[in-house]
Amino acid sequence: MVLVLPNGEPESARGPSTLSHASALPLARSLARAGRADGLAAHVVRYRGRGWNGPDARLAADASRAADEAVRRYGDIPVCLAGQGMGGRAALHAAGHAAVNSVLALAPWLPENDMAADPEPVKQLVGRRVLIVHGTNDARSAPELSYRLAERAKKTNRDTCRFEVHSDGHALRQYQAEVQALAADFVLGSLFSRAYARPVADALAAPPPLGLRMPLAAGFGRALRH
Repeated sequence: MVLVLPNGEPESARGPSTLSHASALPLARSLARAGRADGLAAHVVRYRGRGWNGPDARLAADASRAADEAVRRYGDIPVCLAGQGMGGRAALHAAGHAAVNSVLALAPWLPENDMAADPEPVKQLVGRRVLIVHGTNDARSAPELSYRLAERAKKTNRDTCRFEVHSDGHALRQYQAEVQALAADFVLGSLFSRAYARPVADALAAPPPLGLRMPLAAGFGRALRH
């Protein structure tokens, strides 16, 4: 099961965004197609609202509730949390759920470093496979912040890697096909214990900074796995 977490907003009392939900559908459909032969189910999570709202971390709480519901409906199955933007942050935060075995965070929105606030947690990532993907020209969520989080996570969880998409922005539209192929390779490899494509395997095995600044090559996914 892969639960796709839509984007959200840092602060908002408004209801869930239909636009964000619709924007998450292409990733869910792409993953469902890639894993159809293996019986992979992909669902886009419906939030109760669109705001993270500080310590309430409402989107992460909704992600955990969705994982609870997946277990209730389907039994003891491994779950991948896959999110974009604020959904990426929710996926990272909710990774401690017992059913979660992997996390895919696309251009995760992360707060600027604040000496008065606790840093983004990483202990919940221990024992999970973690892939972060970020465009180098992202103007909405600084790629350097996801690098720093990945660097901290890698110290306690070696199964952490990060890919950089050269010149792409927050929505990762320029190399959408490559990003979706990378996402499918990671999700299927994590949930079904398949061998990862060579770049993913190399990124997971490499020490920082190499495995955390792995370039996503144009055309990724066209060649056969090896």
